[in-house]
Amino acid sequence: MATTMIARRHGRRHDDPDTSEELRLLVTLPDGPKKERLRQRVITAWLPLAHRQAVRLRERGEQLDDLKQVAALGLVKAVDRFDPERADAFEQFAIPTITGELKRHFRDHTWDVHVPRRTQELRNKVRKAVRELSTTLDGRSPTVAQIAEHARLPEDDVVLGLEALETYRSLSLDVALDRSGDNDDYTLMDTLGTADGRFGLIEDRETVKPALARLPERERRILYLRFFKDMTQSAIAAELGLSQMHVSRLISRALARVRAEVERNNAEPEFRAAA
Repeated sequence: MATTMIARRHGRRHDDPDTSEELRLLVTLPDGPKKERLRQRVITAWLPLAHRQAVRLRERGEQLDDLKQVAALGLVKAVDRFDPERADAFEQFAIPTITGELKRHFRDHTWDVHVPRRTQELRNKVRKAVRELSTTLDGRSPTVAQIAEHARLPEDDVVLGLEALETYRSLSLDVALDRSGDNDDYTLMDTLGTADGRFGLIEDRETVKPALARLPERERRILYLRFFKDMTQSAIAAELGLSQMHVSRLISRALARVRAEVERNNAEPEFRAAA
């Protein structure tokens, strides 16, 4: 009776294979084709056990075929590491090895946003508590306080675990948001803002301000009227009592002076760094 309970606790079933003799022989054989063939037979015999461990974790959102592959890898490691002299039954050694491989897979490869291991563990505890509480609350979502009491966690840890629930899978920017079906082209990308091209103007204006401040007052006024008031050269000439040709020359000279000063100031840090 006790043996049966231990077997059930570790996932053993009455139809699990008896490969004790093969496993003892496997340890004694030298590397070569004979050992490899025997190794493959043992692995194949125990694959159903590995697949059962994968099925137990399918509710976590991973594809079952992927989980079966990971479980099979854990089984291979269990066969290679098993020592009949140190363990009584292979399944008692294999199941922790397989489940450990599955847990590492979830920890290291299935999170779209990487979070610390402690946060992953909190997420699993919170997810389990939410699932268990949802069966007793008539469909209502449990509160943070209820989850904390049920999982025996501080409320701050519950909040962290709830936030981690949202980092397990990311949402593509190309996913359609129009649930009515009228506009399949409306995606999450369409809800995001874009960079304002005028931000570059702020940097340009701040760069030329010192050079503009050093221009003569008349030239500063001419540039202001031309580029900020959008006046024509003829209108500026009429307002200042100058010829249009004179205004044109003053604008060209002022712009050349500002440009030269800005280029000189931008180049000076490079010269200093080279020196």
